[in-house]
Amino acid sequence: MSTRAGGPHRRPGTVALATAAALAVALLGGCAGDDRPAGGKHGRTTVTIGTFGVFGYKQAGLYAEYERLHPEVTIKESVIERNDTYYPQLLTHLAAGSGLSDIQAVEVANIHDVAVEQAGRFVDLSRAPGVRKDDWLGWKWAQATSPDGRTVGLGTDIGPIAVCYRKDLFEKAGLPTDRESVGRLWAGDWWKYLETGRAYRRRAAPGTVFTDSAAGLYNASIHGYPERYYDRRGRPLYRKSPAVRASWRLAVTAARGGLTARLKQFEKPWDQAFANSRFATVACPPWMLGYIKEKAGAAGRDKWDVAAAPRPANWGGSFLAVPKAARHRAAAIALAVWLTAPEQQARLFDRQASIPSTPASYAMPLVRDARNPYFGGAPVGRIFAEAARHVPTLVIGPKEQQIGTAFTDVGIPQVEQQGKAPRAAWRAAQREIANAVDE
Repeated sequence: MSTRAGGPHRRPGTVALATAAALAVALLGGCAGDDRPAGGKHGRTTVTIGTFGVFGYKQAGLYAEYERLHPEVTIKESVIERNDTYYPQLLTHLAAGSGLSDIQAVEVANIHDVAVEQAGRFVDLSRAPGVRKDDWLGWKWAQATSPDGRTVGLGTDIGPIAVCYRKDLFEKAGLPTDRESVGRLWAGDWWKYLETGRAYRRRAAPGTVFTDSAAGLYNASIHGYPERYYDRRGRPLYRKSPAVRASWRLAVTAARGGLTARLKQFEKPWDQAFANSRFATVACPPWMLGYIKEKAGAAGRDKWDVAAAPRPANWGGSFLAVPKAARHRAAAIALAVWLTAPEQQARLFDRQASIPSTPASYAMPLVRDARNPYFGGAPVGRIFAEAARHVPTLVIGPKEQQIGTAFTDVGIPQVEQQGKAPRAAWRAAQREIANAVDE
């Protein structure tokens, strides 16, 4: 998860706050667990929450508000910057049954492992008072549900994909610039996106290319398929997966066709390319909007805009889970339920641009009417909410992250940056997977 940038600051209605307060009180009274005050001031219960990256609850004022609603509760957040450091530590603490926060965040790439291998160590939140399955997108709820029906985490944000593009560079290339017309250029098919790239290349501004990286394009494509690296029975299929093959061909074609800037995402040259106007488009989940704003700076304001992606896809998202070993289990459940409720998810979007996983949030003014002034007033709430509604339920396997990384960080760069033949690069990716996956 990355730092998010929010829109105008507005406050929710008092009815929503009163409802949330009543719900939390009921939860505290109705759940078992050791909720004796510990570590707090003046008899308060200190509820600890472990996260990675920036979830935004503190920044959006949600912790402070919950503490005002519940004077008996103090919230203490512990943040580890990177999930690849955070998650192994979480597994170690789970195995030991100690050192755990009362609430633990779980990244989408790890949720299958938690739901299948670790479900017995977490509270079944589907049984928590006030939790309604229908409040969440069906595919989001399914991701955190174990084979025997236990729900180990409540969905926080999601990452529906759009395409961010430079209006000024499109205009110089003779392409339409308004977001509705741009979206129609590639509607329904990522190959139409490449066709647009070829049209861009013919009249591109000197020193610019169509998109940032082949790996980014691969990610945008692969996350739109239900079955990618595993089938619905949990069997690996990354060697023959139609989704992998199609996304690989798309990425390799873009790389070999001179349509990419040959950059690796989230590295310094990629950051600098935003400021230097090196590329005209990038596949962007909502969490990337703040990143673009930061890296492109004031010079990029009103030059960037947002259009619908060719196909619905989801890249990113997280969950809040409560370990059974939580010291203050009932208080933790109450807080997790409150933080992930539609009203709070809408407020988090308003401040941090985190797209809610609760469809009821989309009709709330904070989301429905949201526009991003940096991106030309793009109606980001509407664009990302519409994409979210059509995302397929992704099948997530135990080595999801390692397999995906083998394609994006090993195989594709060999074609894009080293000029190797796609067949040789494919074999290199498969060797990397073999080292990471024990079949």
